[in-house]
Amino acid sequence: MSKKLFQNLVLQIREVIDWEFGITDDTGTIIACSDEDKVGQAFSFINEVLEDKNDIINFNGFHLKKIFIKGKLEFISFIASDHKESEKYLFLISMNILNIKNFYDEKFDKGSFLKSILTGSVLPGDISVKSRELHITHNIPRVVILINIEKSAEVFAHEIVQELFPNKSKDFIILLDNENVVLIKELKNAEDTREIEKTAQTIIDTLSTESMVKAMIGIGTVVDSITDIGRSFKEAHTALEVGGIFESNKSVINYNNLGIGRLIYQLPESLCRLFLKEVFKSGSFESLDSEYILTIQKFFENNLNVSETSRQMFVHRNTLVYRLDKIQKVTGLDITKFDDAIILKFAMLVKKYLDKNHNEDTD
Repeated sequence: MSKKLFQNLVLQIREVIDWEFGITDDTGTIIACSDEDKVGQAFSFINEVLEDKNDIINFNGFHLKKIFIKGKLEFISFIASDHKESEKYLFLISMNILNIKNFYDEKFDKGSFLKSILTGSVLPGDISVKSRELHITHNIPRVVILINIEKSAEVFAHEIVQELFPNKSKDFIILLDNENVVLIKELKNAEDTREIEKTAQTIIDTLSTESMVKAMIGIGTVVDSITDIGRSFKEAHTALEVGGIFESNKSVINYNNLGIGRLIYQLPESLCRLFLKEVFKSGSFESLDSEYILTIQKFFENNLNVSETSRQMFVHRNTLVYRLDKIQKVTGLDITKFDDAIILKFAMLVKKYLDKNHNEDTD
């Protein structure tokens, strides 16, 4: 970061402090000082200061304070006085150093900037300007991959993902919270959707094998501009939401492949309930036990093929036909016919969606 920021700080408070004071880097080289001629010089006794285990040191007529950022020594503030009163000014200087450092990091850190785009807390007109400042290529294909890990996992998933994508100039890892990590992946070819899903599966497999962590991944659509990654993020989030309802057996859900689930997810609950009342008179669906529900699911999976369904379920064809007749009597729908099968399939998905929402509301 710019040393001018620290020198400006020193100049602003020089009139308040009578003693000579300043800031060094972690090697003891002065980067800002009330006596500007001393900038660039180094303390001859820096080794003694670094070896001292204390954060505040009174040595050789100086008061010095070590300043750590994220556990690493970054700066040392100093005052050319061993007077007890000088310690107060030393704390004032150190506090301002930390504030400047935090402000600078927040202003120029790529991760913070990209996170602000994802959360919609930056104006669209400022994105192109800021991306140029941070040397982020503006117009290039990218996709947002949202990784959701299980709540009980005490693992730094973002560190594992970072190891998979070490090129920080192209791929960006953003920690949203303890359960969600975002990968903004740069692409060579915007059409290569197979490669995107392969990347997502690699993340799932790595988290599982290295840390025994279960995860689900939502994939947004590919965007051509850094301005649009917020949209890709929202789509990835929707993919996780919809996938969690309709495809909970999958660990990777692509927004482009949500199908009918996305349509149902966007319908008002009141409309969904009205539809179910029309299809299932007087709670007829609830009267079907798990065996009949499984029969329906297998029948749909086998494209309404009676012979294949009976084979996979290890039941006689006549037994399956009997069950299908029973389903028709209970629901009024003959699912051996395409139109009725479509209605029941859609109704089952709607019911699953409503049941999921009800369970979340009661949690």
